[in-house]
Amino acid sequence: MKRLSLALVALVSLSCVAQAHEIWVERDGTGPARIYLGEPGEALPEGGDPEFEKLKAPKLMPASQAAQVRKAGYIEVAAPAGDVRVIDDTVFEPWGEEGKKEGVIYYARAGRAEAKAGLPLEIVPTAAHADSFTLLREGKPVPATKLTVISPDKWTKAFTTDAQGRVALPLKDKGRYILSATQEEKGDLSLANQKVATLYHMATLTFLND
Repeated sequence: MKRLSLALVALVSLSCVAQAHEIWVERDGTGPARIYLGEPGEALPEGGDPEFEKLKAPKLMPASQAAQVRKAGYIEVAAPAGDVRVIDDTVFEPWGEEGKKEGVIYYARAGRAEAKAGLPLEIVPTAAHADSFTLLREGKPVPATKLTVISPDKWTKAFTTDAQGRVALPLKDKGRYILSATQEEKGDLSLANQKVATLYHMATLTFLND
């Protein structure tokens, strides 16, 4: 019984960690992209988040053969000029009971120069460098969904997308912003060659407000 309880606690803990963690990408100018795994609203621990080792080989979209170099808390990779997009569905193995397993897929973008989506779930500026954004799932707006904003000084505020999937943000401070949103999908799904009943699609967008 004790062993079963410990296993249950481990599964609950994994679920909480997977849903609290996000992948986000930072980039300065045309320099290399830095890909992080962690909790973007918190200060990054020295050496990176404890779960950082699970970030093995995030995929740039479109695909890139550029070398990924592991640094203290992030992966660095050269990328073409423009917005950078990353997808990773291998960070956390599906968890939970058979028939009720859950999984997570991460989508991340850095930059707001392009008013179009390139990922299955993406937070997209309504125009190049705009202060308003649309949450798109498979190219379609997602209304009435929470979008969380982390400012350069780490205050966090939640907004809700309107009927067109849009939010307008008061971007007063200069520095890097992080936006995030999650879509929950239920059904007869699969991830990592395992059947899952629930998939969490988690998207982030980062950009510098000059």
